[in-house]
Amino acid sequence: MTFAQRLGHYRKLMRLDKPIGILLLLWPTLWGLWLAAEGVPDITILVIFVLGTVLMRSAGCVVNDYADRNIDPHVTRTKNRPLATGVVSSKEALLLAAGLSLCAFLLILPLNRLTLELAVFALFLAASYPFTKRFFAMPQAYLGVAFSFGIPMAFAAQTGELPLIVWLLMAANLLWVIAYDTEYAMVDRADDLKIGIKTSAITFGRFDVAGIMLCHALFLGIMAGIGLMQKLGIAYYAGLIAAAGLIAYQYRLIHEREPACCFKAFLHNNWVGAVVFAGIALDYLIETTS
Repeated sequence: MTFAQRLGHYRKLMRLDKPIGILLLLWPTLWGLWLAAEGVPDITILVIFVLGTVLMRSAGCVVNDYADRNIDPHVTRTKNRPLATGVVSSKEALLLAAGLSLCAFLLILPLNRLTLELAVFALFLAASYPFTKRFFAMPQAYLGVAFSFGIPMAFAAQTGELPLIVWLLMAANLLWVIAYDTEYAMVDRADDLKIGIKTSAITFGRFDVAGIMLCHALFLGIMAGIGLMQKLGIAYYAGLIAAAGLIAYQYRLIHEREPACCFKAFLHNNWVGAVVFAGIALDYLIETTS
């Protein structure tokens, strides 16, 4: 195998060819950073968090595939992943994950102590999530906590504090993650039932679509409440209305439970995160220029 071919396999192992996971992790981190900074985040902190998101999501994908290396060959969607096919060894995967995590940790060293302490816990969540599918009926909830930890870290880095809004924003994002990752889990439900993997799509059973839409509704409700608390304006609520419209479209995609449409709905959540961020950023921009 040539060096270029090996790098290509590492790229696939880190899912850099499929950046949806990075984006879904990045959007709530940016929500938190913009709210913490009231629309004007420190540029150094912004760069650190963007790069850190890429590194940690990549490391998380490697650990996930390492944990599932004996499962992925039996799942249609994952059977061609580098660890599943054996083109990347388990030892290589562990070294790659360790290297990515180290780079991410070195990246945040200039930040304050509270941010560093939160980063240690975030690393634990990212490393342990892949193993929860063996025993936890709703690993999507655990993933939601892991995918929400950029929010308190953003507030800690920008302000050195963790006010009430941090926990509300984390709760909202947790619900959003459960919603979109259940859509993702619906794609693999038949395979997961055969091999005994636990997911929210299986736990919800025939109430899967209802559960997804309830989580989406609660997510939007909490975000609306955050807008009231922060005295945000019309641009913010326009972003939430746009997000509601996108979520309504997702319902049309998933209500028949067709795997390809469920996967499309999952990917569509990138736009939900984007319009919410656009609403936050635009609202603060309007306020500072008026």
